[in-house]
Amino acid sequence: MQFGRSYEEFEVGATYKHWPGKTVTEYDDHLFCLLTMNHHPLHLDSHYAEETTQFGKNVVVGNYVYSILLGMSVPDVSGKAIANLEIESLRHVAPTFHGDTLYGETTVLDKWESTSKDDRGVVHVETIGYNQDGTVVCIFRRKVMVPKENYLEARGGEQPGRPAPQPDRNWAGPAATTQD
Repeated sequence: MQFGRSYEEFEVGATYKHWPGKTVTEYDDHLFCLLTMNHHPLHLDSHYAEETTQFGKNVVVGNYVYSILLGMSVPDVSGKAIANLEIESLRHVAPTFHGDTLYGETTVLDKWESTSKDDRGVVHVETIGYNQDGTVVCIFRRKVMVPKENYLEARGGEQPGRPAPQPDRNWAGPAATTQD
């Protein structure tokens, strides 16, 4: 399974459909709100939301929607990233509710080589998130610094830093045969 891409693997115009989706529960939303100290009643107080808002029910906090979509994109976009450089824009265009399932996809808008270091480049992408009905709920654009192949090779290849399992009294090693 691929986890991120090198600069050379990105093609302008390519779209990556992130899988699987994520169903947002009331618990997820409330925990995120409490962890981030966002106590707005639109997100936490169902009576308030039912009685005083146009939605008639709690709306999932936007930063959680964004965080889910950003996380979904990591295996396809930024799993090998050196740095996230910029969130250029972030728009919430429709509400997300408890029980909605979010899906996302990212399109490569542009890419260019670094002018200061020849072992990396920048990829400009747009991610859209939509619910189970196909309604787009969130759109954001970001710029990600990603390594070139030579950067990865110099640091251990596809899975840098991954240790090899060491034989010991519990495991004899890959060449040993096991008897039942």
